[in-house]
Amino acid sequence: MSYCKVLPAVARVKPAHLFGVRLRSTAAASTQHKEPKSEDAPISIDFDNTQEAYKSKDMMELLRSLLVFKLCTIDFLVDKNKELMDLSKKVLGQRLFEKLMKMTFYGQFVAGEDQNAIKPLIEKNQAFGVGSVLDYSVEEDLTQEEAEKKEMDSCVSEAEKESHGMDHREKKYKAHRQFGDRRGGVISARTYFYADEAKCDHHMETFINCIKASVSVKYDYVCVIHLVRLLLKLQFSEVLVKWRRFFNLLASHQGKDGMAILEQKLELEQLQDSLIKLGVGAKSDIENWFTGEKLGSSGTIDLLDWNSLINDTTKISNLLVVPNMESGHLEPLLSKFTDEEEKQMKRMLQRMDVLAKHAVENGVRLMVDAEQTYFQPAISRLTLEMQRIFNREKPNIFNTYQCYLREAYDNVSVDVELSRREGWYFGAKLVRGAYMYQERSRAAEIGYEDPINPDYEATNRMYHKCLEYILEEINHNRMANVMVASHNEDTVKFTLEKMNETSLSPTENKVYFGQLLGMCDQISFPLGQAGFPVYKYVPYGPVNEVIPYLSRRAQENRGFMKGSQRERSLLWKELKRRLFSGQLLYKPVY
Repeated sequence: MSYCKVLPAVARVKPAHLFGVRLRSTAAASTQHKEPKSEDAPISIDFDNTQEAYKSKDMMELLRSLLVFKLCTIDFLVDKNKELMDLSKKVLGQRLFEKLMKMTFYGQFVAGEDQNAIKPLIEKNQAFGVGSVLDYSVEEDLTQEEAEKKEMDSCVSEAEKESHGMDHREKKYKAHRQFGDRRGGVISARTYFYADEAKCDHHMETFINCIKASVSVKYDYVCVIHLVRLLLKLQFSEVLVKWRRFFNLLASHQGKDGMAILEQKLELEQLQDSLIKLGVGAKSDIENWFTGEKLGSSGTIDLLDWNSLINDTTKISNLLVVPNMESGHLEPLLSKFTDEEEKQMKRMLQRMDVLAKHAVENGVRLMVDAEQTYFQPAISRLTLEMQRIFNREKPNIFNTYQCYLREAYDNVSVDVELSRREGWYFGAKLVRGAYMYQERSRAAEIGYEDPINPDYEATNRMYHKCLEYILEEINHNRMANVMVASHNEDTVKFTLEKMNETSLSPTENKVYFGQLLGMCDQISFPLGQAGFPVYKYVPYGPVNEVIPYLSRRAQENRGFMKGSQRERSLLWKELKRRLFSGQLLYKPVY
């Protein structure tokens, strides 16, 4: 059974019916939501004002932050934190261990054990202008061997097993045991391993409960991970990448390589001739691809038109082939799935549909996390399809763009252009990225191009380039929205400068800021008290089940604290200010 048969929920139906929701016309969507530009006076924020930054914290919370951040600079404690936690649990017993954790790492980085326990902290943060993105942070505590086995079992299809690896899959999009434990080198993101369909259903129920928790505390964001078997993400990602690469090849045939991605407009007649000469299909089949709707009506085809061909498999033969860039031979674009694997794909789409509908009905927005580059094309495409359905009235679904990737700007600009053409709200969360060391190591060892920018400064430039592009889109069309998810003070200041330049007021709620709970309060709280939409990612879950999360926070803060003493110095500054002003017993009032 070809991969083409797997795509009906993604490709065979029109986008308007992908999740059973009827869409309004593009014209209606694009004219109804024009909003006036704000003329508010520019706002400047003092990130050195410790009284504002820490006014939500009492003295014990200040001391806890200083203690935890200091512990995070001690290599032995960070490197052995998991073993030390296990030893502490055995020595102290479960009750005392949990109390110790809540006084230190757990209390710093986790809000509580369940949706009721987290309410006091969320309400306190909100009183000081900081909202919450709820994030259920329970993770499996697997050994490396267990992780590798789960990865290999979930990433290899039955067809691959039967062919003994003699297929047309690219090595980047195949599972490799030496990188089976995807937690390696990753400290700022969670890693999930596929178990079975029942486990995926359980994850979906967990996220529905997280949505309900957001409703109960009256905040409108929740993070969501992907309920997708890794095999499906690998193969669908490969399809999308090959399809885009094929477009680039055809553009080079017309002398348009090297142009900006959205400026590559292929002459339709030349394109059809090229496809026929390459042996991709018969003349009648090729001509049928570009009939109907508006495809080719201008006499040209751009990347967005080209991508839309994968939206309707009636336009693509089950035997569709594309040239292999290395061998020069034609190869099937679509891989084979078993009936069960096809059912898994459909169930995955149904879960995403259920989550999106549940969130929209409850007024909760979903932010879809990014993953490794060999999974991300599929994740981004599925998220985009959700946006096309559920972002017609307002930005309910946000995609995540990792700016350490060389192709980040192309991805952002292409998706913004699609939202502009189709008249739906573009929603983006910009991050620098969580998988750099793992991605580079995998690319070098397996043998494909490193997808990561060459250095940190290049990533900063890419982040600001993507951000500036979205801010310009907001300035011209109030249907774009962005979450600046960053702990980098310079990036936050850059955003504020651009907002001031374009008279974009924080009250318009087009630009949001996000930081992790327990980190960079000197950024979050001054922003919130100045009226900017700012959110803390608020993890919650039982103490024993969030230990992997806490372990990563300790590792992340080691690098963060060794690289910059700023947060610790600001905490000391506030401690001294309270000492000399007689505020040692200060209690936040809200």
